[in-house]
Amino acid sequence: MQATNAKLRQGRGVIEHYCEYLPVSDSTPIISLGEGDTPLLFCPQLSKRVGHGCEVFVKNEGVNPTGSFKDRGMTVAVSKALERGATALICASTGNTSASAAAYAARAGISCAVVLPAGKIASGKLLQAFAYGAKIVAIDGNFDDALRIVRELGERGDFAIVNSINPDRIAGQKTAAFEIVDALGNAPDFHLLPVGNAGNITAYWAGYRAYNAHQRSTKLPVMLGFQAAGAAPIFYNRIVETPETIASAIRIGNPASWKQARAAIAESHGAIDIVSDEEILAAQKWLAQHEGILAEPASAAAIAGLFKCRNSNEAAYSFQKIPDGSGIVCTITGHGLKDPDIISQRMKELEPVAATVTDVRRVIGL
Repeated sequence: MQATNAKLRQGRGVIEHYCEYLPVSDSTPIISLGEGDTPLLFCPQLSKRVGHGCEVFVKNEGVNPTGSFKDRGMTVAVSKALERGATALICASTGNTSASAAAYAARAGISCAVVLPAGKIASGKLLQAFAYGAKIVAIDGNFDDALRIVRELGERGDFAIVNSINPDRIAGQKTAAFEIVDALGNAPDFHLLPVGNAGNITAYWAGYRAYNAHQRSTKLPVMLGFQAAGAAPIFYNRIVETPETIASAIRIGNPASWKQARAAIAESHGAIDIVSDEEILAAQKWLAQHEGILAEPASAAAIAGLFKCRNSNEAAYSFQKIPDGSGIVCTITGHGLKDPDIISQRMKELEPVAATVTDVRRVIGL
């Protein structure tokens, strides 16, 4: 059977939905995997825990084609790279960017090279990049070292860089803010998300501002970003030479979009705060078991941050400053299956029992 509808053949994606807000034209070859249009889920248990009459929604970016928000920016970055005649892509990565870049390169029929810190990438993400056919280079260094090398290779003209230093990436990622406003009818009062290389908080803020400027919304949200305590250069206002956290996706010591993130926080009257690895893991577990949403550790930083705001007056932005009845959106940036090793570490080894109803009931606790 052949699809006769051109849109069906192409696959719907963020460029098709929001072309008027993106740096594309009729001559841009659209490379899409049907990214975007991710669910904005009302979370009753999360809202109940937060209290104060607040409504909490989760923007679940883990259901994008490669399992993370990176796909939104990658469709635009790769499409524009092809338009400029690129035949090879390159990126530095803590995992999600490599998976997305490799997938979209495969879709476009061009090559992709990935430079990443050795031993610092979640297995699920590394396997994705390998499966999509990327050339993977592991270096003795951290993400910031990898990005430095990628910048140099890009400047030589060997590759098109598809990290968030590429403005086309940020442009594509803005579309998540558009979808939130389209779903709610307006911007939320508060938007919480994890911060690593800081491209996403930059993109969300740009998206909210663009929609507001086009009178698609009547207000702008307060932006609250959360870094892991061991990798929090923006919070501490200094480069972290050896960032460490269990949340590999935000294990970055010198964010490329640091300045832009600071601007987003200042303009929205928001804040950057930190959460511990213990708080991140607790939030990941709670969200899975109470809302049925499995988030990778970095994503859970936003939920941990929400709990911190709720429970501590020492938080950078406590609930003393959040009015009752506020609308809150938390972004889940990547699926929990991206980093299965973190979950498996908490799982006890299963001991087989006899294949009888009696033994099964006993183990279940009936």
